[in-house]
Amino acid sequence: MARKYSRKASAKVERAMKKRKAGTLKSGRSGRRVKSRKQAIAIGLSEARAAGAKVPKKTSKKRKSSRKRRAKR
Repeated sequence: MARKYSRKASAKVERAMKKRKAGTLKSGRSGRRVKSRKQAIAIGLSEARAAGAKVPKKTSKKRKSSRKRRAKR
């Protein structure tokens, strides 16, 4: 099976996870400390995207809900 994320992206996520574990990972404008594992992964992937790594596009919640509505019809 093909890799979902590039090695560069995996490294960024790993770095973010280590920072979270150490309690030094901060998010966004507010600069609040990140405690959530999922949020740490999202930050790592976001940094990887900015660095030009191979990472799938973000899917918005808006899109998913509209698909569900169509399926019901």
